[in-house]
Amino acid sequence: MVDFHIKRLPYNLTAHAGLSLIGQYLKRFAQIDQIIDPKFPIKGAGGIPTSSLIKSYIGLLCTGKSDFDAIESLRRDDFFLSALGLAAVPSSPTLRQRMDTYAADDDKMLCAVDEANMRLLKRAKPVMTPLTTGHLALDFDVFPMDNSCTAKEGVSRTYAGFDGFAPIAAYLGEEGFCLGLELREGAQHSARETPDFLARVLPRAFALTSLPLLVRADSGFDGAPVGDTLERARATHRLDYIVKWNPRAFDTHALFERLEKDASTVWHSSREGKRETYLSDTVTRSIDGRPVQMRRIMHLIVRTIDKHGQTLLIPLIDIEGWTTSLTLPIADVIALYQAHGTHEQFHSEFKSDLDLERLPSGKFATNDLVMSLATIAYNILRAIGQATLIGPDSPVRHPARRRRLKTVMQEIIGIAARVTRHARRVSLGLAEHCAAFTVFARHYQSLVQSG
Repeated sequence: MVDFHIKRLPYNLTAHAGLSLIGQYLKRFAQIDQIIDPKFPIKGAGGIPTSSLIKSYIGLLCTGKSDFDAIESLRRDDFFLSALGLAAVPSSPTLRQRMDTYAADDDKMLCAVDEANMRLLKRAKPVMTPLTTGHLALDFDVFPMDNSCTAKEGVSRTYAGFDGFAPIAAYLGEEGFCLGLELREGAQHSARETPDFLARVLPRAFALTSLPLLVRADSGFDGAPVGDTLERARATHRLDYIVKWNPRAFDTHALFERLEKDASTVWHSSREGKRETYLSDTVTRSIDGRPVQMRRIMHLIVRTIDKHGQTLLIPLIDIEGWTTSLTLPIADVIALYQAHGTHEQFHSEFKSDLDLERLPSGKFATNDLVMSLATIAYNILRAIGQATLIGPDSPVRHPARRRRLKTVMQEIIGIAARVTRHARRVSLGLAEHCAAFTVFARHYQSLVQSG
């Protein structure tokens, strides 16, 4: 083992050279300065522009930190200032107080952040892979965030069995670009206020693609309010949907008895003591005074022997189903819904990779603003991963359609570099054997030239 000599160098280093890419995305695509500063001007001289405050926090999120106090370690970091194009780096109290102020101003800041997110996706034009049917997937769902043992506003019992929040998010395409992320109290039911959420999210999706949408959601959203909203959207746009059916008070035994007596019923047996069948039915619902027919696919499972080989005195009958506008074969519809499960990874990236499991503020409105800013950070990191970590010269070798945000942070954002200034030019010196040098330099140049 070598005993190292520790010394202070006479030049500047950065452990996050990838923030230079973040700055380009915020400047050229999200256009934070043009959107934020005219709407939130600073009163008096010497104040930090609102755009600098917003970009500082997004940059912080892109390094995997969400706590306001984490900004203190970057206040004297000249590279952080230059990479993000900041007038100044705010102190922790300034960041917290002004975030509280903007969050309390109705939804004005939230609307501005949503506008920036839409500009980002429109101008960056990331690849969004369609499904085999030609649809572009739009998945939405709520997910629990554990904030137990805190007195934060809005914390209550979630469906996961702990105290926290239950935000709702919508993701577009197989890559999962986020179109909306809104904070909710933990005890709020999934379907409550979801039609309003869809009214905001669907126009964003239609503005980003000419492909038809396939909206997918789980059984927590099964019901007239969400179903009617989707059917109304179908009247004016190319949209289909698959929503997991919630049987609620459905008489499963009556259906089983009817199918048993029907000689045309086709039963399949995957093992002794287990039979199952699939059927498609039509349900009619009145929407705005007109009858609308919806297709319901049902999967009935009858067990007379459990998985441990125990014979049951009374057959165990289970049913699951899906309400859909698709006319595809049953197996194809079920396969399309099963792919909806990928969105669980997107939730986890917000919670773990962006360090947002336990939100930084005690105020609900401020945490809601934090989640909106996290949407921009999430989409930028997703786009960077797509541009640098998918190709044949990527430092990550195994093939994939997308990379986790954590991988992007480790391989691209967390690149170490020497920062030098000469002849009014700032240079980033990457290590001689930096595996990501080629993709990093190429993507940065493409961003600079795009402007």
